[in-house]
Amino acid sequence: MPSPARSRLRLPRGRAADAALASGLFLVVGLGTLRSLIGAREEPWAVTAANWVLIAVACGALYFSSRRPVAAASVAALATAVYYVTSAYDGPLLLAVVVALFLVAAAGRLHAAVVIAALCLIGTALGTIRGNGDVNQVALFMLTGWFVAMITLGGLRHSHLARARETEERAATQERLRIARELHDVVGHHLSLINVQSTAALRRLTKDPAAGADQATEALGAVKDASREALRELRATLGVLREAGEAAPTAPAPGLGRLGELTDAAGAAGLAVTVHRTGDTGPLPVEVDLAAYRIVQESLTNVARHARATRADIHLDGDGGRLTVTVTDDGRGPAADPARTGPPGSGITGMRERARALGGDLTAGPAPGGGFSVRATLPLARTTATEEPRR
Repeated sequence: MPSPARSRLRLPRGRAADAALASGLFLVVGLGTLRSLIGAREEPWAVTAANWVLIAVACGALYFSSRRPVAAASVAALATAVYYVTSAYDGPLLLAVVVALFLVAAAGRLHAAVVIAALCLIGTALGTIRGNGDVNQVALFMLTGWFVAMITLGGLRHSHLARARETEERAATQERLRIARELHDVVGHHLSLINVQSTAALRRLTKDPAAGADQATEALGAVKDASREALRELRATLGVLREAGEAAPTAPAPGLGRLGELTDAAGAAGLAVTVHRTGDTGPLPVEVDLAAYRIVQESLTNVARHARATRADIHLDGDGGRLTVTVTDDGRGPAADPARTGPPGSGITGMRERARALGGDLTAGPAPGGGFSVRATLPLARTTATEEPRR
């Protein structure tokens, strides 16, 4: 049995919608002009045939309205004007001009719609002044109202679609920033550990190949583990870009429950890490859990790369309404190793953006007792309007 979503009537889109509009309008106008084909003759058949061609041209022009709205409206207005001058059977072809004006305004060409409407009204008014009894001042006033209403509705639709596109673009930008932060955290953390371990192994083998073999083997094992974890997290992070039908990643999402993996990796790099928990630190909302994990990960990455530290302390404090994450180290400043030098990164900026996206804040700077400290406050409920979209 088909689902309601599949059995629901789907409106045509694109050129199919243009064709449906032009055909439907031609059908309506044709039904209103049938008296030109039956009954007593008021004009020669040649004139009637020419007027039906004008009807087809005016309605058919709307097929091009989505691609050339101004040109389509101009052709429809011109064909309609000639039709009403030559035809003895005044059918409802004016509908083509009304619809065309709406489409021009909906496409954002408001000035063009006003110009076309003004020319149509001026031409109709001149015909009325010259004695056309079919259109009086009341009809001219009502026609003006129709034109104004259609242009206004078209302008409102254009504004609505513009706001919808802006919202979609903003959401897409936020998603790109989120993925960029994830990639920075994953790649930066694990590659930093790989760099530290491989550098240490190279030093030991160069200094004393025989004595340093065991230590180099241990370091290379840590490199292998870090690279495998980097690849796994990279696949999970890029999972949002996978094609439909691909299997979703089966590994658990990063969170404070996997904090032990970070401390073990940092320990393999020669950094002693201690975790202190106070208050209620779990279970946490998914976005807060991920942000806290990434902040700790990036902080330990910076310690390993820049601080020349031997230990780091992680403090997790939950008071029910927010989670405070603090990472301090006993570092002595940037490393002098040329292999670790390079352009300044964006780690602290990325961490601060993560915290602010959840309505929190992050500070980073020298610790009072020496070393460096990163402190992030993450509300457990979002409190700002600049949040990332839920998925």
